[in-house]
Amino acid sequence: MRARTLILAAAGGAALLAAAVLPAGAAAPVPARNGPVSAAALLAEVTSCSQISNGRYRTDVGTPATVPVCGKDGAVFWKADMDIDCDGQVTARCNRRTDPSFLEQTAFRQSDGRPLNSEKLPHIVVPAPGTVWNHTKSEVRGGSVAAVIHGGRIQYAVVGDIGPSAVIGEASYATARGLGIDPDPESGGTGSGVTYIVFTDSEVTPIESPGAAASLGEELARRFLARN
Repeated sequence: MRARTLILAAAGGAALLAAAVLPAGAAAPVPARNGPVSAAALLAEVTSCSQISNGRYRTDVGTPATVPVCGKDGAVFWKADMDIDCDGQVTARCNRRTDPSFLEQTAFRQSDGRPLNSEKLPHIVVPAPGTVWNHTKSEVRGGSVAAVIHGGRIQYAVVGDIGPSAVIGEASYATARGLGIDPDPESGGTGSGVTYIVFTDSEVTPIESPGAAASLGEELARRFLARN
């Protein structure tokens, strides 16, 4: 678990699919597809990188900066490792005993004002705005929907926390568990092979609803494939 500097921010939200904020220009209906969007289909659309960041990120403090943030119509994406974020509400698996770096706050908060629950909510961490990249200028905010891919699986998640401005590649306990990655905040995670696709200008409300993220994520994934 990397030591992280938490940047507090105002939480954003949108809705379940019916009331979700979809990317601008995405009003046209998407052709029907049979079955859910596959990990392979999404990965096929992010094989090449049109870099939008002003440099590259480190996956951990002290490692070389090798990870660019890339852009396509309707999304930004990067390929990195996964460290485990267990911050937020104190739970059986996320607390100071299980995680020496535990913080009882997350940058974005639930609709009731409480920090997010990293054990139960699939969410990802984005770097704090800096010279490499400012996520807000790419229409990425708290509650934006992400498709996180590893080992042939997709876990839809929200942007839920903010980390150091020079480091990338972190997601919640629940995200890791959903992908079959060891979610232990001290010894878990994986060193490579994780793709993070964040759908721009999208939000879910309430931010703490995994079902809302999954419904909207599937729809945005379809739109992303149709537009690219």
